[in-house]
Amino acid sequence: MSITSLVTAAAEHSEEPVLHPYLVGAITLAILLAMLFGLMMFGKGRDHS
Repeated sequence: MSITSLVTAAAEHSEEPVLHPYLVGAITLAILLAMLFGLMMFGKGRDHS
């Protein structure tokens, strides 16, 4: 089998992703922003050193 036939076969078998990449990015951003918000709230009542 040649490389060209392997590439062609792989291209024909491609499927749509289960989750849209923008959805994954939005969920990741929401999680990171929630963690940042929690970190900021945790340090609110402490004095600065």
